[in-house]
Amino acid sequence: MKLETVAGKRVLITGAAMGLGRLFAEKAVAEGADAVVLWDINELALRETAAQLTAAGGKVHHYVVDVSSQDSIREAGEAVRKEVGGIDILVNNAGIVRGNTYFWETENRADIDKTMAINSLAPMYVTLEFLPGMVAGAGQARVLNIASSAGLVANPRMAVYAGSKWAALGWSDSVRLELEQAGHDHVKVTTVCPTYINTGMFDGAKGILFTPMLEQHDVVDTSWSEMKKGGALVVLPWTSRMNRALTGLLPIKVRDLYLNAVGVYHSMDQFTGRK
Repeated sequence: MKLETVAGKRVLITGAAMGLGRLFAEKAVAEGADAVVLWDINELALRETAAQLTAAGGKVHHYVVDVSSQDSIREAGEAVRKEVGGIDILVNNAGIVRGNTYFWETENRADIDKTMAINSLAPMYVTLEFLPGMVAGAGQARVLNIASSAGLVANPRMAVYAGSKWAALGWSDSVRLELEQAGHDHVKVTTVCPTYINTGMFDGAKGILFTPMLEQHDVVDTSWSEMKKGGALVVLPWTSRMNRALTGLLPIKVRDLYLNAVGVYHSMDQFTGRK
């Protein structure tokens, strides 16, 4: 069943202080959500975003949360349920990227743990805080998981990031199927797999043939719309959908030649990331 609007719903967004997370929060406020819950580790940016959304008429609650910590997630989840209630719309948006070296050149091994904790485990643990309540309820509920096209196609110089997004994609789509199998049709899971987005997170990443850097608003608009419709998977842009299809059909050596030729395998060569 399609959800026309999030008016009257309680919405929680991780990584909500800036970038896509902030834009998702603006969507929720604009549609009249009953509560917009912001989670982020950046306290200063979080307070600024919360103040601006409140000034725009939003019913905003903000929490400083380190989603790489299971304890922090659990404590914040308990606080939200006590102060706000159950969550109807959950947007797992928080993510980090480390890259531009080959895997065996990794110097800071903590980057591996942090990447997996935030990109793979956090969506699982955050969702586990609120999904049981969604399942037990009768109203329309949604989980929107922001994964990546790196979860569809392997890519040099971002091995751990790709691994984290493969995990996120596999988990997210499996939960979607579990809900369908168990007959909980009022709860839908949408997984989004975009290529590089102009949030600053992928500064320095090189363009891929026919694949421009995605605009934040376009990704948020499409993701939000598909979430409300209950769509299963969003792959952006069209070239990523084509690459996904081709890599499933072509022999591995031919696939590698193709992805190398269009620039996928060298897209992280000059990556710097957000300063």
